[in-house]
Amino acid sequence: MDQDDPGEAMTELQERSIGGLGVMQLAVGAGLFVYAVWAGFLMPGFRRVPLKLQVPYVPANKRQVQNVLNLLQGRSGKIVDLGSGDGRIVLAAYRRGFYPAVGYELNPWLLRLSRLHAWRAGCAQRVCYLKEDLWKVNLADCSNITVFLAPSVLSLLETKLLAELPNEARVISGRFPFPNWEPTATIGEGLDKVWAYDVGHVRQTMAERAAAFEQGTPV
Repeated sequence: MDQDDPGEAMTELQERSIGGLGVMQLAVGAGLFVYAVWAGFLMPGFRRVPLKLQVPYVPANKRQVQNVLNLLQGRSGKIVDLGSGDGRIVLAAYRRGFYPAVGYELNPWLLRLSRLHAWRAGCAQRVCYLKEDLWKVNLADCSNITVFLAPSVLSLLETKLLAELPNEARVISGRFPFPNWEPTATIGEGLDKVWAYDVGHVRQTMAERAAAFEQGTPV
């Protein structure tokens, strides 16, 4: 399901010629709109989250979602999106055959938006969006993990994923890579770039690095 394009709502304004008063009114209105978005969509999800773990909501675009699916090609089983936002990755993954398809998100407004998208797509009973702190959920039964998170969060998330995920699990990271992991595959460029990490490979690589460090061999 394509999401509505907010830019289309501005078409009429762009075609008009407005004076100084109109510009001022438009600027004030835009400022109020930005504050409303912050107060309604972003702030509720941040209130209980430490500052360094806060990640602003930036929806994945179509190219990013497609890149995620490409790096999951040939896989199946449970998929979890950590910080699922508006739920589009969970929904797209379910359509590709992943089940259960679960999104964890703290922001109640984004959860409502996710469930609305799922309902409009006829998948309301087939995908699951839960209000859960990603740091408190157990991921031991997950075969596939997707994340679109900030670098400061990814560096901390590495420890949790290595402690809980099975060797056969694959982790997909969009926009930013995990800082200490070696990817199995990548696709895309710039902000559309996506990294895939096979947990068994990550564990093996890190063990080899640790052994080389103990022996004083450059890695």
